[in-house]
Amino acid sequence: MTVTGTNPILHVEIPVARLERATRFYEAVFGWRFDPPTIVHGHPMAYLPHAEGTEGASLALAQGDVYVPSNSGAIVYFRVTDIDVTLQRATALGSEILFPKTAIDPEGFVAEIADSEGNRIALQTV
Repeated sequence: MTVTGTNPILHVEIPVARLERATRFYEAVFGWRFDPPTIVHGHPMAYLPHAEGTEGASLALAQGDVYVPSNSGAIVYFRVTDIDVTLQRATALGSEILFPKTAIDPEGFVAEIADSEGNRIALQTV
C-alpha cells in the first residue's frame, strides 16, 4: 500500500555496463557530481547525492549481472532547465536522439536520448 497523496518513487537505479563511462556521461551532460563508487549488495554503484526531505527520488548508476541496460524498459525523465543545451552536450558525447525535442505545452518540452550505456532516458523542461 502506498501513502496517499505522495509520489511513491523513492529510488531509481539505472543499469550500466561500465560504471566509469556512465558516470562521466551523466556528469558531462547534466553537470552532476556522483559520489565515489561503492559496493552495494555485491554490485558497484555510483550515487547522485540526495538529501532526505528534498524533492525527487535518489538515483544510482548500477553495474552488475542483474543490471542490463535497455532502450525498451522503463524511461526515467530528468528535469532540465535548457533542453537544447542538454541535447547538444549529449550528442557531442555520441548520444543518439531517440525522440526529438517536442512541445508538451506552451513552455515545456520533452526529448529522449540514448545514454552512454544504451538506456533510453528522457529530458523535460517544466
